[in-house]
Amino acid sequence: MQKRRLSGRRPLLLAVGAGVTVAALAAGMTSAFAATVFSDDFTDGDTSGWSKSGGTWTVDGSGVLNQSNAGSELARQFAGQTSWTNYSVQARVRPTSFGSSSALVGLAARSTSSTKMYRLALLGSGRAELQAVNGSSVTAIGSASLGIGAGTWYTLRIETSGSTIRGFVNGTQIASGSNSLAGAGRIGLVTAYASGGFDDVVVDSSGGGTPTTPPPTTTPPPTTPPPTTTPPPAGWPTPTGSQKVDATIPVSGTFDGGLKRYYGIGDGGQSESQDPMFELAAGATLRNVIIGAPAGDGVHCEGNCTLINVWWEDVGEDAATFRGGTTYTVDGGGARSASDKVFQHNGSGTVHIKNFRVENAGKLYRACGNCSTSYQRHVVIDNVTVQNTDAIAGINTNWGDTARFSRITIVGDPDRETSICVKYKGVPKGSEPTEIGEGADGVNCLYSPSDITYQ
Repeated sequence: MQKRRLSGRRPLLLAVGAGVTVAALAAGMTSAFAATVFSDDFTDGDTSGWSKSGGTWTVDGSGVLNQSNAGSELARQFAGQTSWTNYSVQARVRPTSFGSSSALVGLAARSTSSTKMYRLALLGSGRAELQAVNGSSVTAIGSASLGIGAGTWYTLRIETSGSTIRGFVNGTQIASGSNSLAGAGRIGLVTAYASGGFDDVVVDSSGGGTPTTPPPTTTPPPTTPPPTTTPPPAGWPTPTGSQKVDATIPVSGTFDGGLKRYYGIGDGGQSESQDPMFELAAGATLRNVIIGAPAGDGVHCEGNCTLINVWWEDVGEDAATFRGGTTYTVDGGGARSASDKVFQHNGSGTVHIKNFRVENAGKLYRACGNCSTSYQRHVVIDNVTVQNTDAIAGINTNWGDTARFSRITIVGDPDRETSICVKYKGVPKGSEPTEIGEGADGVNCLYSPSDITYQ
């Protein structure tokens, strides 16, 4: 069995027949579009579904899996199935200490035993190296000098397709080669005479290639959610009343506004650092609220939050900013008149946007491209109606962001000018991210033509 853990939920287990390749799970899909078959962000606080070999492993309060024994010769955590063949595995990895220049913290693929695997290693020497490991024999497939340092997060990805193995660091390929060490195997998180942290592990079928074993005899899980009984709203609701707000309203637990209009904070423009209309504590829910103008910086989620049937009549700085949690849900409602973006994702984790309507906006969603802390961020957008909007989502592919789309309806766009998924190169705070492309790629921007409908 394999664990598919999305956004900190308890594991969803998918039955997979022996000898089935990960690529086979994508049967029935266009091959260019990846299927995520395993993910774990450790926010549930445990390593269920992983098997340990060596080291001292714990999950800290921020949902990071740490290996703290820098004296361990080889510490490993393994997950997945030994029958997996063509796939990619990606994780955020942070070295915290190196015992020597050859000490390492890294990611493994096609592991057939505790000492046989492909390994993408961050070395104490400052280099990143893609290796074929067979016991004490280590063969370098390729490497790059990147100035690797302790305390910094790096996004590592290994892609396997037949005998071709590729290694990526922060979205840039650092090594590629042909090697026949292992044709199938599990994924792994590894350290050797070093300590480090691991987070946001994702395995999908983007390794490419043709499955070398028969497809599963059972029907694969659907690649898009089943139809919902809640369609996106056709129009804006009529307020049941209005209330002027002079200071941010703090919300703990659930706040139900009864579809009253709240307005009065900020200048109604795009000026930065305006106060929010509502500030949601971790775990809070805001529902049945209409946010009028001026609305300042809309809604701030300081932790995991849920927004149900919330409407923004005229977005000011942003409609909502997701800051400190790992799972955020927007269900129902709509937003219009956002000259920049509707939803701003500054924290880590995943934003789910469903049953929503957006009109006259720059972007529906943007993963922050120059915040003070760089995270890998994800968005899942389902059953959304889009009108007069430049782009639906913007993500930073060099940090491993992903955007998944299903049942998107674009209204009044005969020339197909609305961008579905725009890719950026994220940069440090103080610089401006650059746009580097757009469109489905099976790795970061995940959708097929059938997921998009034009009316």
